[in-house]
Amino acid sequence: MDTAFGKMVDAHTVVFERLLPGPVEKVFDYLWDGKKRGEWFASGTMPSKPGEKFQMRFKHSDMSPHKSPPPEKMKEIDEKGHDSVNTLTAYEPPYRLAFTFGPETRPGQVSEVEFRLKPEGDKVRLILTHSRIPDRAFALNVSGGWHTHLDVLEYKLRGETPPAFWDIWRRHDGVYDERYR
Repeated sequence: MDTAFGKMVDAHTVVFERLLPGPVEKVFDYLWDGKKRGEWFASGTMPSKPGEKFQMRFKHSDMSPHKSPPPEKMKEIDEKGHDSVNTLTAYEPPYRLAFTFGPETRPGQVSEVEFRLKPEGDKVRLILTHSRIPDRAFALNVSGGWHTHLDVLEYKLRGETPPAFWDIWRRHDGVYDERYR
């Protein structure tokens, strides 16, 4: 899994690609279904009509029965969880899903996440594009996060129990600072 690093394709866009176990409908379910998405990223019911708002709940330590302490800078968010309000921008099952992500970083601008799925035999190529990223610090933060969350997704799709979320996260902490130079 450590070969699946994201790439900063321009100052405001990060792209990840992963070849995952299929079929495409199963992978899409893990992106859209709130319970399944909560197993690897953030829970919460997602609408199917673009333009509708929805809430996601992040609780990183719940993504595996294995536990490890969060880093100090993430301790409070891990203990309490974190909620975000997002807007669905694309819903094209089972091949495309997109939504706004995070708080406005500039007046009227939020970043956006898009998942595209392409069947390749019994595998599925997931292409995650996180765009409208405001700055390098935000890119570094979301890149380490996406890398970790996608690792957990890969474990789940293979039917395996992932290691503790924070143990996976620690493997990637600081790595993107070097990769994006």
